[in-house]
Amino acid sequence: MLQNLHVKNLALIDEIEVEFGDGLNILTGETGAGKSIILGSVNLALGGRYTKDILRQGANYGFVELTFLVENEHQIEKLRELEVYPEEGIVTLSRRLMEGRSVSRINGETVQIGVLKEVASILIDIHGQHEHQSLLYKKNHLGIVDAFARDFLTEEKEQTAKAYRSYKKCVKELEGVVTDEAQRVKELAFLNFEVDEIRNASLRPGEDEELEVLYRKISNGKKIADGVTEAYHYTSEGNDSASEGLSRAIRALSQIEDYDETVSRLSEQLTEVDNLLNDFNHELAEYSKTCEFSDEELYETENRLNEINHLKTKYGSTIEKILDYCDKQEKRIRILEDFDHYLQELKNRCRKAEESYKKCADKLSVIRKKQAEILEKAIEDGVKDLNFADVKFKIQFTQKKEYSAEGMDDVEFMISLNPGQPVRPLANVASGGELSRIMLAIKAVMAQRDEIETLIFDEIDVGISGRTAQKVSEKMAVIGKGHQVICITHLAQIAAMADHHYLIEKRTEDGITTTGIYSLNEEESVQELARILGGAKITDTVIQNALEMRELAKQTK
Repeated sequence: MLQNLHVKNLALIDEIEVEFGDGLNILTGETGAGKSIILGSVNLALGGRYTKDILRQGANYGFVELTFLVENEHQIEKLRELEVYPEEGIVTLSRRLMEGRSVSRINGETVQIGVLKEVASILIDIHGQHEHQSLLYKKNHLGIVDAFARDFLTEEKEQTAKAYRSYKKCVKELEGVVTDEAQRVKELAFLNFEVDEIRNASLRPGEDEELEVLYRKISNGKKIADGVTEAYHYTSEGNDSASEGLSRAIRALSQIEDYDETVSRLSEQLTEVDNLLNDFNHELAEYSKTCEFSDEELYETENRLNEINHLKTKYGSTIEKILDYCDKQEKRIRILEDFDHYLQELKNRCRKAEESYKKCADKLSVIRKKQAEILEKAIEDGVKDLNFADVKFKIQFTQKKEYSAEGMDDVEFMISLNPGQPVRPLANVASGGELSRIMLAIKAVMAQRDEIETLIFDEIDVGISGRTAQKVSEKMAVIGKGHQVICITHLAQIAAMADHHYLIEKRTEDGITTTGIYSLNEEESVQELARILGGAKITDTVIQNALEMRELAKQTK
């Protein structure tokens, strides 16, 4: 549930903060008061696009923050999959907007905009003013069916998509087969040349790294030898060496160690240091013998490195990649040398892959159609509840001409809104207001299965009035019983149903105009209903009508 909205420095908003409640939250206000700015702010917090002119004049940044209370275990599990963990049930989405860039955060941690959108899709669903127009496009209908049937289709959709990818991979390989004999002979000769070049080099994984270390050592051999000799001089040669000094110190302590236990312990430590230094000198002397290189060793090392680097430029950036390339080319050689057998085997694989895909797609289609029947009946009943006298709603299935990862079903919503009329494509029948009601019916049905707790409707009342508006308000109240609903409306019938009522208002002080949002108590809510009903002049009769509308709404709920 969306608990809190905080907006700063956006358009006409200086700074607002509003607490939303459960059930039906209604937002009303005069035309131009800034209702679209409020919803736009929510969209921005959820990862929507923005331009710098959305920032309040004179401000160098804008800020939007949404705070959600998440208690649904399924939602919590989905969030965990995205590595988002509610803190005491709270998830906070925020976005700081600056000229040319933005910073998105979840629970204070900076995230990519894509992650923000994924998390938002789990927590909230927004139905904008023109979303109902998406119903006109047939390509969206399959998505609605699958969203409704999600819990029944997940495994079958994954299997179908996997089978489709396997089939397309076979088809692509078959399409790439060279059938010309002369071309195959030419390709075979080239492949043999590449393989011979790699195999004759007798490459060994890690050899290039070893050679590079050796080359650095040979190239700097004189510097290394001089440094080793100098170090050996200071530690093991002459009266001024560290080794000679340690020997003298040990002899001095040995003469007095019997007199005091501490001296004896120190003498033992110094003897250990002397032993370590002797070991070091021995290793240093042995190492110095490896610092002598001939010109022939340098020449051979350079040539081998050049040979390996030449192969890298042709076949791969590492020895491992070169050898993998060689294995791939050898496999291709075997195919070309026994081409007829390979071609027949590939055709068989394509046939089996196609059969497997069709089997998966058919199984998907059976489940999809079964769930579509339930959805079809639910939408039809829902649309009838929204003051359609005699409606028939059908979900028509046909088979696609081409295979796809979604299966072979092509879906289209069909409807008849008048008695005696056959069902026809939705795009050919419904007007804007009718589409809005149909979308509301779909949202209501989807809400019963969808675990998204917060639904936002922006002016769902477009193109409706009278009895139809009353039916829409009742439907909104029904949805509000199981979900948190936030609705921007111009209609008193819908506003009267509010569990929580907010006024969006534009005010001007000292020549500066700002938009604010204010929670209304029961008396203030009635006054706002009266404003919506009465317009410029609010009479006692209008107020009485508003009171009566509010009481009737409470009884309906």
